[in-house]
Amino acid sequence: MGPTNIVQAGDPVLRTAANPVTEFGTPELRELVSTMIRVMQEAPGVGLAAPQIGVPLRVIVLEDEEGRMARLSKKQRDARERVPFGAIAFINPTLELLGDEQMTFFEGCLSVAGWAALVPRARTVRVTGFDVEGREVEWEVSGWPARILQHEVDHINGTLYIDKMLSRTFCAASELTGRWADSTPDEVRKALGA
Repeated sequence: MGPTNIVQAGDPVLRTAANPVTEFGTPELRELVSTMIRVMQEAPGVGLAAPQIGVPLRVIVLEDEEGRMARLSKKQRDARERVPFGAIAFINPTLELLGDEQMTFFEGCLSVAGWAALVPRARTVRVTGFDVEGREVEWEVSGWPARILQHEVDHINGTLYIDKMLSRTFCAASELTGRWADSTPDEVRKALGA
């Protein structure tokens, strides 16, 4: 398959709740998941929802490899609870927030290219759904993988991170990688009056 464009904010497919998948194990569903993983990896990103490539279905993929964390110090990785995991897909996922603890870190989005903001998210979540073949799957996870899951499930519900961000921290990605690269979320919030 050739290049696949990532839909950008402003396209209605990103603001509409996606439709549930009703047929599992089909060549079309396998191809969709394969394409989504390829697009996510090439972008590069750590997650992708089907609406981000213009497909209004409740399908998400995520992956966070060691190489994506290379620019982070051990202290930054530990604070984010960022751990590597391989590519995984969830079809028709349902997300449950576990506990009251939240973590606030910068998020970006392949569909809001070039921008980032601090976003509070639940620290621990449980996702249930199905794999491509229709087998039930469940994952309870904390830290950065939980953040990715929340971000991607938001996509299939028609929500972007900008709807949940601390708006005064919204910044160009170049500011994040330059000015705020070594700052804690609290330092950024204080400096920007958020």
